[in-house]
Amino acid sequence: MRAFSSKYGNTLEFGHLIGGEEVFEGRVLERRNPSDLEDLVARFPEGTKETLRKAALKAREAFKEWSQTPAPVRGQVLFNLAKILEREKPTLTRLMVREVGKTFKEAGGDVQEAIDTAIFFASEGRRLYGQTVPSEMRNKELFTFRRPLGVVGMITAGNFPIAVPSWKLIPAVLAGNTVVWKPSDDSPVLSYIFVKLFEEAGLPPGVINVVFGGGKDSTGQWLVELMDEGVLNKFAFTGSTKVGRWIGEVAGRNLIRPTLELGGKNPLVVMRDADLDLAVEGAWWSAFATGGQRCTSAGNILVDAPIYEEFKKRFLERTEATVVGNPLLHLEVTYGPFINERLFQRWLEHYTWGQEDGATLLFGKGRITRQNPYPRFQGDPEAGLYGWPTVWEARPDMRQFAEEIFGPTINLVKVDGIEEAIQVANATPYGLSSAIYTNHRYWAYLFKVGIRAGMTSINNTTVGAEAHLPFGGVKASGNGARESGIWVIEEYTYWHAVNEEYSGRLQLAQMDTGYVSPKAPTPWAEVLGF
Repeated sequence: MRAFSSKYGNTLEFGHLIGGEEVFEGRVLERRNPSDLEDLVARFPEGTKETLRKAALKAREAFKEWSQTPAPVRGQVLFNLAKILEREKPTLTRLMVREVGKTFKEAGGDVQEAIDTAIFFASEGRRLYGQTVPSEMRNKELFTFRRPLGVVGMITAGNFPIAVPSWKLIPAVLAGNTVVWKPSDDSPVLSYIFVKLFEEAGLPPGVINVVFGGGKDSTGQWLVELMDEGVLNKFAFTGSTKVGRWIGEVAGRNLIRPTLELGGKNPLVVMRDADLDLAVEGAWWSAFATGGQRCTSAGNILVDAPIYEEFKKRFLERTEATVVGNPLLHLEVTYGPFINERLFQRWLEHYTWGQEDGATLLFGKGRITRQNPYPRFQGDPEAGLYGWPTVWEARPDMRQFAEEIFGPTINLVKVDGIEEAIQVANATPYGLSSAIYTNHRYWAYLFKVGIRAGMTSINNTTVGAEAHLPFGGVKASGNGARESGIWVIEEYTYWHAVNEEYSGRLQLAQMDTGYVSPKAPTPWAEVLGF
């Protein structure tokens, strides 16, 4: 690795990390600060198929020793990591603001999520419980053990460049697996440093191998295809539903159980009895935190008819007060730039969808530029790709109601009562996150049991996650796998059943059990004269 000066800090040049060594292999890619594209953040290589094979080989070699390392010792590495992340939190936070365009507040939360995850799983090294099971025969004992799967392939997105990788990397290595990780090409520096911090914490070489590159027709696609070569035992992915379906197909034909955390079009319901001040603030944050570039961002706000006009008025006032700009230079901004041009172009396209479907544009004018200024913009709008906060009135039969957009846009949809609210909330292909604002306990109950989603908030936002709660969705939002909390251990282990025979003779289950047959029944009805 080497560094040289750039506009908002140093530019880093580095290679893949394979078996503890830095490998410079593949054509050179660049990452620029999305808030100011003149600022070069990184130069890094694009991993080839051969690079990935080398990484998988090193992971396989490291698995032999790491899988036999006692789980409490593996947990100690994670405890060390938590302390190191805490020490480096200010540096990682500032780097995240620069590399992916998050605000300082959100970037700090991203790092804290990884700290919390490391702390939680550090102690789980002493709780990788199996079970003793009673045998149906004498002089025999039955046990179950959790065993690591082997080499795990991982692909993660750039919108949560420390938190989401931590959800995968930390439980995977705690369970005794080794990893080949292809991080997002939007956050290469954070990914490089994250692995270096694992190494500082005591993780042996080859346990986590990071290979940089792009997605389609690049390193990400080639990593998925390694499943067909028999060198991976597990795959974990965060990204689009389209790519997730393909990964699921490749995993399925190789009998690999994948973890797929996919897209969302998350409903937020506001009922007629809701605290409107709280609901407006929660809906606004659900829509525009991270510029809508979260899988849990609200996509549709479903408002009960009697309060629809009042909610719309207040929500538009709150939206008009949203501050947009360069988060490195202006701490007051709500959100910064688009993470990359691909997300920007899709968001821009949705304006055409709305016009074609007859949606009503209540607020928003596309890209923020000097010629198309946004009144509350801070900084130079031409330095990056920035978008107006956008609000529509829409219907469930419109394309923008159903499709994930990943940008600062939200639909307001009028519904009449809790039953219609639940019906409309379930009318998209996705089922990741959901929320309802109501003080009516029965309506909240109906929503909890009626919504098809992996996560539900009552009087809170659609966004946000805690390290000890399961994260994941249903329908097109995932394959049922969960991340975070103790439940994720199921994704990175298999159950091993062991029976130990002490009798010194052959005992056959179901055949030599010595069960006692029931006696002939007493005719109680006759005895009682009935």
